[in-house]
This record gives sequence, C-alpha cells and structure tokens, in this order.
Amino acid sequence: MTAADNGLRSVHVVLPNDIDDPTDPSGGNGYDRRICAGLAATGWSVHEHAVRGAWPRPGDVERADLARVLGALPDDAVVLLDGLVASAVPDVLVPQAGRLRLVVLVHLPLGEDSVAARSGEGAALAAATAVVTTSEWTRRRLIDLYGLPTDRIHVAAPGVDDAPVAAGSAGGSELLCVAAVTPHKGHDVLTSALAAVADLRWNCVCVGPLTRDPDFVDRVGRQVTGSGLADRMRLVGPRTGEALDAAYAAADLLVLASRGETYGMVVTEALARGIPVLATATNGLPEALGRAPDGSLPGILVPPDDPAALAGALRRWLGDADLRDRLRRSAGGRRDTLTGWAVTAALVADVLAAVPTTVGRPA
Repeated sequence: MTAADNGLRSVHVVLPNDIDDPTDPSGGNGYDRRICAGLAATGWSVHEHAVRGAWPRPGDVERADLARVLGALPDDAVVLLDGLVASAVPDVLVPQAGRLRLVVLVHLPLGEDSVAARSGEGAALAAATAVVTTSEWTRRRLIDLYGLPTDRIHVAAPGVDDAPVAAGSAGGSELLCVAAVTPHKGHDVLTSALAAVADLRWNCVCVGPLTRDPDFVDRVGRQVTGSGLADRMRLVGPRTGEALDAAYAAADLLVLASRGETYGMVVTEALARGIPVLATATNGLPEALGRAPDGSLPGILVPPDDPAALAGALRRWLGDADLRDRLRRSAGGRRDTLTGWAVTAALVADVLAAVPTTVGRPA
C-alpha cells in the first residue's frame, strides 16, 4: 500500500540530529521545529526522522544511515528534508526520486561555499519535486545558480511570535547582537566598529553559540580585549526561552554585522518588540527588515564587511535622539505587519499538499 492509499495527510520530515540541542540553537533548527508543530496543529500526521551526521558534511556511515531511512519509507510518501541534509547527498536522493515525493527546505544554499557543493546541491534540488525557501532572495538565488523551474520553488518566510514592546532607554545605549560567533556573522567587524565609537556610552551583549568555530571565537575575544572593550562587549553564549526574551527586553538596538544572511530571523524577532535594527544590506537581510506601512525603514542598513560604515551608523544612532525616535516609531509600524508561524506552516502545507503523486511516474 502506498502512502496515498491511507487517506491521511502525512509527511515524513528528515531533520539534522541536533535540532533540539539547547547548547547550539540556530534559526534553521528553530524554523524546522515550528514547521513540524504547525503542520501537526493543522491535521497533518508528522513523522520525524532526525538523522545523525555532521551535516552538511556527512561521513559514509551517516550517508548510509540516511539511505536506510529513506529506503524504509512507503512508496509515494511525502518527504520534507532540511536542506543541510538533502543538498549534501544527491547520490542518496536521486535513487529515491522516482518513488518518493521529495520536498527540500533550503535555509542556506550550500552552493555559495564552493563549486563542489554547488554541483551536489544542484543535482539534489533537481531531484526534488518541490523546493521551499525561507526568503525571496534565496528563491532567486537558487534559480540563478541551478536554473530550476520557477514554479517548483516556493517561499515560506519565517514567522514571529507576539512579544511585548521593549521599553528602551533614553540614550539608546543598550546594543544586542544575536548570532552564532562565526566569521559569517561578522563579530570581528562589529568589534572594530564598536572600538571606533568607544568614546560614546554603550554596552553590547552578544548572544549566540561559541562552539562552532573556536579559533574565531578566540580571535574575537583577543580583539575585544585588545580594543579595551572587555567590560562593554560581552560574548555570553547561547540563550533560549525566557533568557533570550530578557535579552531582547533590555535592548535598544539590534546590531547584525553579517557578511551574508538568507533572511535573518533575529531581525523580525527584534521588530516584534519594536526594536530598531542596524544590519548589513546583504542577501535577504533587507527583506527581513522590510518597511513600515508609511514606507519608512525601521532601522539602518550598511554595506557588509565595512567597519567604518557600521561605526558611522552607530555614532548616528547614539548621538541623535530624533533619529532614535523616528526609527522606534518605524519599528512599531513594522511590528504590526509581521505574521505568525501559523502563516508560515500554512504556506509549507500548501506546497506539500500540491506535490504530484509518484504513482505512474516514468522511472
């Protein structure tokens, strides 16, 4: 009997094994968890398969384990795979494409990293029945990279939870960065920018995992100390739940110096609290920042990898009360336009419901 014969809306979700690791939270894992919950809440039967591996760089044993998981699924099953898993293993996906309805959820195109990764990801996505991305920027990028049919690539932007408006301080001096401490997130750029405005009053709390690139964390730590910022810029490690809520509640401005970002969930999490955002104008970040209903920008965008530009924006924010008031009003307006996770889950559900059956598909 095929999966379609049982009359249920059923999906098998293939996830990285660390999805619920509280010591290493990520936007991608958080998105996956909310989608699974949202699908279940709307009547889907959700079967999770957390596969072990150093995704997206699995070993031979881990590839074989994934092949066994997929091989055990019933014919015609709808399978939603996290892109960190799927995009790395075209050799595992392609043999299953004729009997499973494969849908890949791409958080971050692996093809941005190397030609080899691009070749593998292109083959994996070509084998999928549909692809879901978390931003319009990512959708366009995948089409540009791989020439995928536009009607197979869909967008389901991250949702955001309702949150109380942050009180804010008169001087706007409480800065918050929420990002894993890795080169991609630009903490070295942020440190240089903060050193350039050390004559002003501010404090910066950097929330995010410290274990993904220990050498870079050490380098940033030395940079912070060498710049005389050790008592003002603190790398506090990951925060979740109430601890993360408290960090947002105490913030005046979210600062994100990323060198690249497919969307930036922390941007909308800040805006949900009426907190303006200073971020780089790269990839999907402008999309996440968006605009208030009156057309105003609820923050400041600067070029990536440019400490001077970031420092200049910080100096304007800290030194101009009228600017802070305007950006806070704009952030409040943008807050009213944000959508919740139920909308995101519904968009993914629509994609899953529309994927064509494999029954009768030519081999």
